[in-house]
Amino acid sequence: MPIYDLIVIGTGPGGYVCAIRAAQLGLKTAVVEKDATFGGTCLNVGCIPSKAMLHASELYEEAGHSFVQMGINVGKPSVDLAALLKYKDQNVDSNVKGVAFLFKKNKIEAFRGTGRIVAPGKVEVKADDGKTQTLEAKNVVIATGSDVARLNGITIDEKRIVSSTGALSLPEVPKKLLVVGAGIIGMELGSVWRRLGADVTVVEFLDHILPGIDSEVARQFHRIQQKQGIAFRLSSKVAAVDTAGKTLKVKVEPAAGSAADIVEADVVLVAIGRVPYTEGLGLEAVGVAKDNRGRVTVDAHYRTSAAGIYAIGDVIAGPMLAHKAEDEGVAVAEILAGQAGHVNYDVIPNVVYTFPEIASVGKSEEELKAAGVTYNTGKFPFTANARARANLATEGFVKILADAKTDRVLGVHILGPDAETMIAEAAIAMEFGASSEDIARTCHAHPTLSEAMKEAALAVAKRAINM
Repeated sequence: MPIYDLIVIGTGPGGYVCAIRAAQLGLKTAVVEKDATFGGTCLNVGCIPSKAMLHASELYEEAGHSFVQMGINVGKPSVDLAALLKYKDQNVDSNVKGVAFLFKKNKIEAFRGTGRIVAPGKVEVKADDGKTQTLEAKNVVIATGSDVARLNGITIDEKRIVSSTGALSLPEVPKKLLVVGAGIIGMELGSVWRRLGADVTVVEFLDHILPGIDSEVARQFHRIQQKQGIAFRLSSKVAAVDTAGKTLKVKVEPAAGSAADIVEADVVLVAIGRVPYTEGLGLEAVGVAKDNRGRVTVDAHYRTSAAGIYAIGDVIAGPMLAHKAEDEGVAVAEILAGQAGHVNYDVIPNVVYTFPEIASVGKSEEELKAAGVTYNTGKFPFTANARARANLATEGFVKILADAKTDRVLGVHILGPDAETMIAEAAIAMEFGASSEDIARTCHAHPTLSEAMKEAALAVAKRAINM
């Protein structure tokens, strides 16, 4: 058995990108994957399939509601759910095959099975048939990702009580869907099934939705989602689910306690977050320390407390985002190759792929206030943007937060159409230390949605043109 320069355990966005970058830099690299396909949660049961379903359901709703306003008559559209799910699966298949191709292209050896670190530089791989083999490497990167968080006393069967995984493959549109958790996953998948015809209720323990999102954005988004037909039960919790009958009987009670009531549902989606996945890795035996939330602790160079063992992505602290994991994968590969790998955690975009979308980068107003930073705000609504009006997509706004003294951009928050694309301009600007004036003085094409970014930057100095 050859000795590798690097073994990466896990082939999600962090793991496969790390392996490819390491191979590009001349490191003899191997990957270990426990699942039948590469790509981890993101490509198989997360980012990619959910975006396919979001896209399809948005087009279905647009055909049923917006087309007639533009003079397009197609009649009432219908959903062939089996065909929609096939379209989703084809997207997944092409992506995971793409990763397999990239491994071959970069001469990365792949081992199927569950990886366990048995000693520094030694990884045991146990295949599904029980056979084991031990691989040796100078360095090991843990990139095993995360798993769904579970509610005590409520068993996820992926049929009637589902995680995000099961919610991507429901065989029929539920009449009533109850979503536990008003975070990003709950709002995205809840919006998919609402558009396809489900009566959706979201139960959230906190008194607001989308924790961690700029509060002004979250409040307006909440109102928009209510207008679209999603019902909310805030400051509430799911205490139990009775599965005995034909419909589920969900016990919902106030977060602070007191009398509960029963809500009936055909499907319950548990979307209360994700937790680091380190099961079976043997970390304790080799001295890899974890924090009180089960995350692997690392230093600034992604080194764990055990020599030669590194960790990236969802298993370490920070936002559980695929692109964050990818950048960490590149950084650790470059560090192992003697380069200066680095991730700027102040400029990591975050996107909620609903309609309208939410995208943000940098600090929120709440974070700046808590840190005692004085700032100026520039805001521009899509109702005043010509392209948004033409597209019948005028809900939302762009908000730019800039340092009151230096005018350096500290945060950008977008609620609106195509926010996922627009946020890239803000991220580039912040990466280069731009001021709001820099954005304001940059010529933007007309008519485009991105003009709202320029106008928000102008608004920081109270000189927006179109409002």
